[in-house]
Amino acid sequence: MPGTWLTGAHPGTATRADDAGRRQWRAILLGLADRDGSAPAGADSLDELERLAATDGIDVADRMVQVRDRPDPATYLGSGKVRELAERVEADHADLVIADGELTPAQVRGLEDGLGVRVVDRTGLILDIFAEHARSFEGKAQVELAQLAYELPRLRGHGREMSRIGGGRVAGGAGMGVRGRGEMRLEIQRRHLRRRMRTLREQVRRTARRREVTRRRRARDRVPSVAITGYTNAGKSALLNRLAGADAEVADVLFATLDPLVRQVRTRDGLTYTLTDTVGFVRRLPHQLVDAFRSTLEEVTQADLALHVVDASSPEATEHIATVRRVLRDIGADGVPELLVLNKADLAEPEAVAVLRRLHPDAVVVSARTGQGLDGLREVLRERVRALLPSAAPADRGRIS
Repeated sequence: MPGTWLTGAHPGTATRADDAGRRQWRAILLGLADRDGSAPAGADSLDELERLAATDGIDVADRMVQVRDRPDPATYLGSGKVRELAERVEADHADLVIADGELTPAQVRGLEDGLGVRVVDRTGLILDIFAEHARSFEGKAQVELAQLAYELPRLRGHGREMSRIGGGRVAGGAGMGVRGRGEMRLEIQRRHLRRRMRTLREQVRRTARRREVTRRRRARDRVPSVAITGYTNAGKSALLNRLAGADAEVADVLFATLDPLVRQVRTRDGLTYTLTDTVGFVRRLPHQLVDAFRSTLEEVTQADLALHVVDASSPEATEHIATVRRVLRDIGADGVPELLVLNKADLAEPEAVAVLRRLHPDAVVVSARTGQGLDGLREVLRERVRALLPSAAPADRGRIS
């Protein structure tokens, strides 16, 4: 079920519902490609956008890609393509268009006026998924903060009444009455959003301070920390469950885990370390989410070891590795030692795994689903964690007070 961004419908759009009475959306995906047919709207990117839509409960009816050097500032597409897209919308009985890029408010208005249906972009879709999957107080606050950061510059794109300027004066023809009712309402709404964002930032800061106290206590007690990171749906939660006997939610959807889950693991020789599951990454992860989840992502920046989980069965595994490393660099975690884990080996072609092994000879090949390679991973983790405590006596390693 879509979260918060897709609850409103464009005027005149028919509404469908499932057996639970929830809104059912039928969408057309929209992308731009370079002259050579490559990024930003390559097939891989649109495939991922379709998976994102499916995660949000949206049925994808069709795709449309236009080849052009740069987006049209008014409609994203050229006027001829807008007319063509409008015909497809009508033929496919679509009530939503999802752009594989970030649209400006003017582009959203131009497309909605030309198509007569709701238009959202990749960022809005990801925010909607996060809103649906957030469970903890902190997670919900972070998602709302990201949504408001996205919403604030787009207020003018949410209805003519909100964006109307002028049309009223006080007696004498001057003063504050120069501003129309719509503009005053817009400014009031902006002030309200800014106040709410300040409140949310303070809530997130308080939670971050509590987490920092916990991290310092673990460091004082010499408990090494391992943060599981990786592309979304790489199997991070399943691996956590295998290694720590945890009960993290496992689902074949994108962004199933948003809230950090910390568990203790004890090795066969008595060494204890913490294992933390973190939010998954995705290509072109909205900067609003990176900013809002920065305190949560610090679980990786402050970790002693990053367990980078990769879906070895994905044709884009190499690109996923690069994307995760790029995000880690952006948040200042590129200096954290990394252990690459090639997961889902049971689903991957042996030749593909062999290629990844040649590119990353230190990687460990496992399957969290079948248990393949887990004993070897546990041994590597034990050695890597032990190396973090070279001066500790065996009886003291990982002791928790």
